[in-house]
Amino acid sequence: MGPASVPIRLSQLTLSSGRSLESALRERRSVREYSGKPLTRDELAQLLWAAQGVTGPEGFRAAPSAGALYPLEVDVVVGDVDGLPSAIYRYKPDRHELVVSREGDRRRELRAAAHGQDCVGGAAAVIALAAVYERTSGKYGGRGVRYVHMEVGHAAQNVCLQATALGLGAVVVGAFEDGPLKRVLGLARDEEPLTLLPVGRPL
Repeated sequence: MGPASVPIRLSQLTLSSGRSLESALRERRSVREYSGKPLTRDELAQLLWAAQGVTGPEGFRAAPSAGALYPLEVDVVVGDVDGLPSAIYRYKPDRHELVVSREGDRRRELRAAAHGQDCVGGAAAVIALAAVYERTSGKYGGRGVRYVHMEVGHAAQNVCLQATALGLGAVVVGAFEDGPLKRVLGLARDEEPLTLLPVGRPL
């Protein structure tokens, strides 16, 4: 992250809506085509909170984590979000804020790393979930790898359900080249990419 990066505080969260969990579960579908209209900053804040946001004073997060060790890191590739310059941001759950890690619209590079998938290049934003396995395997050994994979599934589903509740479309993408994706996102050596979640307004 550049030395000039200033944290961007995200908006207050909406903790209730007119849509029930049951309806979000029923209506959730993989959406790969988007209208090209931007997301709002408030919508992005809700999506990131759903992935890894803090949900109480004890510091527990929205997705369950073995031993409360929280191996996941959340980046978002912003292309078209009102009130946010196009850039790659790292989400900081403890403060509910963003820090710029790379400037500029990186969706084309991200699309190339994801085997040219149009949903990655055409989304208003793409949430990327990566893991530092050692945070969990340091306590649980080889079993910790399984726990990390369980956790990323929980976080991805949270994002998909939150997108549905907001009237947005999202899809879980696992097809990408690890090395190129790490370079695009600027991940540290011990951070391994696991899932991409393109999000946009449905057609």
